[in-house]
Amino acid sequence: MDSPRKGARGARAGAVPYLFLAPAMALFALFVAVPIGYTVYLSLRRVRFSGLGLGRGSRTEIFVGLDNYEAALRDPEFWAGWLRVLGYSILVLTLMLGLALAFALLLDSAKVRLARFSRIAIFLPYAVPGVVATLLWGFLYLPSLSPIHETLELLGIRAIDLLAPGTVVYSMANVAIWGGVGFNMLVLYTQLRAIPREFYESARLDGAGELAIALRVKVPMIAPAIVLTTIFSIIATIQVFTEPVTLRPITNALSSTWSPLMRVYRDAFVTGDLYSAAATSIIIALISLGPSLGFLRIVRRRAFGEGQE
Repeated sequence: MDSPRKGARGARAGAVPYLFLAPAMALFALFVAVPIGYTVYLSLRRVRFSGLGLGRGSRTEIFVGLDNYEAALRDPEFWAGWLRVLGYSILVLTLMLGLALAFALLLDSAKVRLARFSRIAIFLPYAVPGVVATLLWGFLYLPSLSPIHETLELLGIRAIDLLAPGTVVYSMANVAIWGGVGFNMLVLYTQLRAIPREFYESARLDGAGELAIALRVKVPMIAPAIVLTTIFSIIATIQVFTEPVTLRPITNALSSTWSPLMRVYRDAFVTGDLYSAAATSIIIALISLGPSLGFLRIVRRRAFGEGQE
């Protein structure tokens, strides 16, 4: 039989991992779980005014269940914002991830020159805060201030209004791509550098060229990194907020509800309807999970399907 002393010692040893996890769990509860819980609480309530809404007791908070969610889902502008974000996301994801992969493969090539300078030059825009980057590009888009427009006029070329309703989405996508390519490139490039060089030598002995090595050896081996960057990029583009909010003061092509998150900002900080903003934010979080989980399911299904074959 085990002695009581050994049992107590085993119990203390089993509690050690939880002691190390306690600070992280406390921070998670304080800054993630509690705010989410409070948001859900607010989304189920609403303020009711009595009389003229003046004096003590005229403003009471009541439980309304799912009424705030129903109101948000019935708002046509909410779904119009999602359609705009969908087009924006497809444009940004395609170009940003495609350029990141192309740059990573080029920098990993044995024949590339000035690789260190090129890595820094491509990554540097990511170090610029999103608001600052959008302001910089915004001034470049303004016809009255932009040196691009002045140069085109000197050359006799008609400049395009990059802040017009038909082109502003491309202007915002340019800011996101300019800032996001460097981070994704660095993740993919780091994964490429971890691949043993013997794989490349074997492929060259089999007669494969650099393009074949890149497409048939490098890309399949960095598939986990591609999946990771794609998921992060999907979440970031769906929750677009900085670019339209920063460009909105200098163009009439962006409404206060251009994206779903802008609608949350308007309800919470402009109209003061925290309850509607809370419900809308919960809906946005649930919808944002869809594309990420769907992409993971597709990748997993293909991986398991190829493994069974």
